[in-house]
Amino acid sequence: MQLTQKETELLKDLKNQEKLCAEKYEKYSGEAADPQLKNLFSQIAGVERGHLNTLTQIENGSAPPAGGSGGTAQPTFTAAYSIADTEDKKHDCFLCSDLLTMEKTVKTKIKERVSRYVTTKTRRAPMILPIIMEV
Repeated sequence: MQLTQKETELLKDLKNQEKLCAEKYEKYSGEAADPQLKNLFSQIAGVERGHLNTLTQIENGSAPPAGGSGGTAQPTFTAAYSIADTEDKKHDCFLCSDLLTMEKTVKTKIKERVSRYVTTKTRRAPMILPIIMEV
């Protein structure tokens, strides 16, 4: 499928956002105090890298079917903190809050940009839009 210049620019922007998300999760994985949180951030970084790979495939003219990450189990997390507000707990809470804010911002940007820039022809293409919106 031939993408328009705006669609190509959109993919480039989405790839940059996914790369930034993956890098931020990887960085925070190294900074988190709780071992489970480190692991969770590392797993999510891998998911973000998968999104980046999917966008690269779309950019190159091919893509896996929508829902390609379908069988992935959701990671679980059981908080292991005490009731007291320790510095580690405060820092981990900050990391989580920052990442949640980033995810909300990126998701909003993606939906806005996709609806604005993707042509009707591409929007109807079953191969591309569900994958972009999944990212």
